[in-house]
Amino acid sequence: MIILGIDPGSRRIGYGLIEKTGQKFTFIAAGLLKIKSKDDIGAIREARDDLKIILEKYKPDICAIEKLYFVKNQTTGIAVGQTRGVILLTLADAGLSIKEFTPNEIKSRVTGYGLADKKAVEKMVALILQKKDLKLIDDAWDALAIALSCGLEIKNQLYTA
Repeated sequence: MIILGIDPGSRRIGYGLIEKTGQKFTFIAAGLLKIKSKDDIGAIREARDDLKIILEKYKPDICAIEKLYFVKNQTTGIAVGQTRGVILLTLADAGLSIKEFTPNEIKSRVTGYGLADKKAVEKMVALILQKKDLKLIDDAWDALAIALSCGLEIKNQLYTA
């Protein structure tokens, strides 16, 4: 099963792809969507178009995305919310199942502690994926953690079902 994780932002949108085979998780790819436009509409369009390319290339079975539930800056929150909406619509139009997780749920699933810092999350993601030498930007690490959260939830559901 291929799982796509997305860390939404207005201009920096991280993505991470993993494969779940039995109890094992394998790294496929991670990075940022290519957003060059300076205006909001152009950036949203580029996010949609780049996401479609990733969906076509990797053909994920399910997608996980971070929930937006708290923002310090209202203007930034609105921009991220708009982009997140376009991402959700693009995923739904592609027929993907979508799982949503709060930052604390992601940290808890990956590290066992809902208030873990970014370095602890990154370290556990690298450990789980056996990719200790991987050099990524924070948003891509976050996207991989989101994908792992989905995979770990699926794994746990299989045990409890």
